[in-house]
Amino acid sequence: MNEQNPYCEVILPLPLHGTFTYLIAPEDRASVSSGSRVVVSFGKKKIYTGIVLETHDRAPEEYRPKELLDILDQLPIVNEKQLKFFQWMANYYMCSLGEVINAALPAALKLSSESFVGINPEIDPDHEELDNREWELLRALKTNDLTMKDVSEVLGLKQPQKILKKLSEKGLIDLFEKVKDKYQPKKVKRVRIADAFMEEGMLEELMNELESKAKQQDVLLAYLRDIPALDDPNSNERGMLKSQLLAEDISPSSLKTLIKNEVLIEWEETVSRLGNIHKSIPGSVVLSQEQQLAKKEILASFESHNATLLHGITGSGKTEIFIELIKEQIDGGKQVLYLLPEIALTTQIIARLHKIFGDSFGVYHSRYSDNERVEVWQKVLNKEYQFVVGVRSAVFLPFSDLGLIIVDEEHEPSYKQFEPAPRYHARDSAIYLSTIHKAHVLLGTATPALETYQNALDDKYGLVELTSRYGEAYHPKMEFANVNRERKQRKLKGNFTSVLVNAIHESLDKNEQVILFQNRRGYASHITCDNCGTVPKCPNCAVSLTYHQYNNKLVCHYCGYNQAMYSDCLSCGSKELRNVGYGTEELEEEIKLLFPQAIVQRMDLDTTRSKYGYQRIIEEFEEGNIDILVGTQMVSKGLDFDRVNLVGIFDTDRMIHFPDFRSHERAYHLITQVSGRAGRKSKNGKVIVQTNDPDQELLQRARNDNYKAFFQWEILERERFHYPPFTRIINITFKHREKHISFQAATYFAKEIRNQLGNQRMIGPVEPLIGKIRNMYLHEITLKIEKQGINLPAVKEYLRSVDLMMKQLPAFKSVGVVFDVDPI
Repeated sequence: MNEQNPYCEVILPLPLHGTFTYLIAPEDRASVSSGSRVVVSFGKKKIYTGIVLETHDRAPEEYRPKELLDILDQLPIVNEKQLKFFQWMANYYMCSLGEVINAALPAALKLSSESFVGINPEIDPDHEELDNREWELLRALKTNDLTMKDVSEVLGLKQPQKILKKLSEKGLIDLFEKVKDKYQPKKVKRVRIADAFMEEGMLEELMNELESKAKQQDVLLAYLRDIPALDDPNSNERGMLKSQLLAEDISPSSLKTLIKNEVLIEWEETVSRLGNIHKSIPGSVVLSQEQQLAKKEILASFESHNATLLHGITGSGKTEIFIELIKEQIDGGKQVLYLLPEIALTTQIIARLHKIFGDSFGVYHSRYSDNERVEVWQKVLNKEYQFVVGVRSAVFLPFSDLGLIIVDEEHEPSYKQFEPAPRYHARDSAIYLSTIHKAHVLLGTATPALETYQNALDDKYGLVELTSRYGEAYHPKMEFANVNRERKQRKLKGNFTSVLVNAIHESLDKNEQVILFQNRRGYASHITCDNCGTVPKCPNCAVSLTYHQYNNKLVCHYCGYNQAMYSDCLSCGSKELRNVGYGTEELEEEIKLLFPQAIVQRMDLDTTRSKYGYQRIIEEFEEGNIDILVGTQMVSKGLDFDRVNLVGIFDTDRMIHFPDFRSHERAYHLITQVSGRAGRKSKNGKVIVQTNDPDQELLQRARNDNYKAFFQWEILERERFHYPPFTRIINITFKHREKHISFQAATYFAKEIRNQLGNQRMIGPVEPLIGKIRNMYLHEITLKIEKQGINLPAVKEYLRSVDLMMKQLPAFKSVGVVFDVDPI
């Protein structure tokens, strides 16, 4: 706490660099501390919730600071370790501290201001000429201040701004901002029998009095059926949920009468949305001899390395080792963070963890409501949760004593945040977070990122390997189906080769399950007119629209723009429209026609938008209610299904030849990971890869499941062309509504930094593959910065200074500049 410092530095959730100094009122100085939320005014009218970074006695020289409007927390909601982590993230990923705070805090912890309208009591409206609507609004304002939404409802107008402007000009109303708290604790109503009726003989007497009021008597009898108040008077203290009593088919009005007559007492109780935490006796897992040895090697590695890579082939039993390590940390009083790349994967992992840890751990991801995420945050802050499973944003939680961070499937691109800032990588951020807590990091995967594996070879990370599958599981056999040859022989059935169709027949005949993988959602990648060649494009982005048959719409996967599918070409009127390319939706339709007796389900972003969408599909598949699962990369990530013995992989060549230096690595990861879903138990699994060129080097290495050979082959290319892990990359993107201004800004920036950094470190400026997104034209500069012999923080600071200098020029003031450090 702070008793003498009159000023504080406040982080505002805005994309503005630095902090802002505010004055603390003398009576509040003991209440303000680092990590507390405060309400401040910023600019002329806006009100924000900020986080106090520090208190001090240094008065600003340039301006007179405003006073804090309110202090929201008696105790800080952000701890010192988090503040240190947030500052590192802002510096490393070249964004503002406010942007980090905005990403870190659950939305419900960020109070926001809302515009209100109030009547001006100093002016008498009777002396003004007003129309009926103006009088109607003033009458409503005499009772209460109104929000803009309220004003619209009172006047019956969608846009009431003109009326508000007239009344404001006459001085009759004031427009102002009020702060509203988004977080609302969950409350339930409970009822119990009043104490006066719990004394001996009083309850029987009451029941006799109610003989003529059968419905009221029914209410009491329903209560006593659930609460044994006569045999155990203490049970009446907790009473029962009012909603539970109403569900007993009683008269609501009779219940209301009993409460009014004080026979029953009603009260409100705050409850957790997450359920109560029960200390359970942990279950156990049985480690194989190889797993026990791997665990021992991991613990030995932690003695000399902050981070250790557990490189285990798919199905080798990495999760069981994680569970044993988590139990040891919890027994030692430490906290554990278990990171997963996708919500889809959390569903199955959480079910397994519940069997071991009961409900004594937290889950944190974007499908939780704002209020649920606040409650997880508070339970971590209060140390009610020692162990949390979450996606990348879980690195922001208020841990105070982390002992272990597990990053499962560490190679996954979904650990990287793309939009908005901070554009952080959760794996790399977790490694820095562990140094603050003096904790250890375990990176688990069957297909390590090249940078991670190189760090392990360089002894920056420890390395432990699992080379055989857990239990009696066999490694799946990979076959290639030559699409080009089958097309010539006219054996293709839609997008399916005869090899894959026959294999699906065999699997279904054996009552086994099939997974089909296509890393593109939608029905067709785009529509084209065979008469004039027109392809429908997004008006906001430089991309074609994807056809989704389930809602008969053309959709942009970048900005969300959509329009109804049309039957005639908009350019020439021709009806000769054709689908080009294919996605999961088209595969789902084709497989249903080929195997009408099979139960088919699709798992992609379109079918899993609801909170429990993933969970429902995964549970159905686990229980054997689905025969064939068609999905995007969601199906490739660590899922474990006993009855899957066949995996089909589509459109492999597009993945391999995508124009990006990581395309080979990503293709290898996806093929290997999705292949690992087959043959997880004691049955032989099979993987069929459809390709135009089965002899490709990458596919041969994937068939042999030889990661080391793939690594040695790919790392030579990276070194030759100066890509990570031999350099660090910073992408600088310039955005503007006018293409020529975007290009001119990028050219100006490139010219300035070329003088300091040289030509050899810079590529561009160039227009990216997709040169327009959300009506903004894009140009990019890519910097390759060697790891040795250069001061990276100084380079970042220099780039920021050039950005500030450029923004001083009127021509470039409105150009958006985005820095992406370590892009993937």
